[in-house]
Amino acid sequence: MTAPATKPQAAPAALALADDALVLAQRLGEWAGHAPVLEEDVALANIALDLLGQARVLYTLLGDEDELAYLREERAFRNAQLVEQPNGDFAHTIARQLYFSTYHHLLHTQLATTPAPDAATEDTTAPDIRALAAKAAKETAYHREHAELWTLRLGDGTPESHHRMQRAIDTLWRYTGELFQDLDGLQLDLHTLESNWHTAITDTLTQATLTVPESPRTSAWTAGAGRQGLHTETFGRMLAEMQHLHRSHPGASW
Repeated sequence: MTAPATKPQAAPAALALADDALVLAQRLGEWAGHAPVLEEDVALANIALDLLGQARVLYTLLGDEDELAYLREERAFRNAQLVEQPNGDFAHTIARQLYFSTYHHLLHTQLATTPAPDAATEDTTAPDIRALAAKAAKETAYHREHAELWTLRLGDGTPESHHRMQRAIDTLWRYTGELFQDLDGLQLDLHTLESNWHTAITDTLTQATLTVPESPRTSAWTAGAGRQGLHTETFGRMLAEMQHLHRSHPGASW
């Protein structure tokens, strides 16, 4: 397969952020018709659509959005491993949402409110990413609030919901360190981003009567190769399902 054409000097950051949004949108879409209550079917679908919209904007900075979404192989995706984790039970999905949406909101807020550095230090697509951030910050604020409310509800709920939420928090913690790796072509204050994320997560978990796991910076092993194209076992199956229709009918139009 011929690799999708991309614009000269396209920022690797745009691809990583687009892949994050697309893959998580696909995972959330798997809840359609299966969420615990009808309201959550709607809420998770709306979050997925927000993420899909963000992914489309970023892909158009790089080339053809359909080719980038449907015709790349697994190793060409640059999403963080956190977003590709299976939904599991509802607590698992909420833990994944809490970790990622908090990061996503803080990231876009920083991009939208911090003056861009000298043009020589950023890729030519970086101004477009920063322009998207102003709108995305508003969307991800809702995503974050939704995850926080459910974390409080499950963590400080019944003994069973508390147990499941703590298990999910502990299981997914290893995947959070990768969120704070450099994004090539985009200048970020990663130290502040990680510090603010850790403070926010700690506050939410404490309110939810949950225990904050060990720091990913000091634990024995953390995940962190998604940005380099290495993914977990279930990602390939998810990708095959997502790309099946497009690959089955190449060139088809609706």
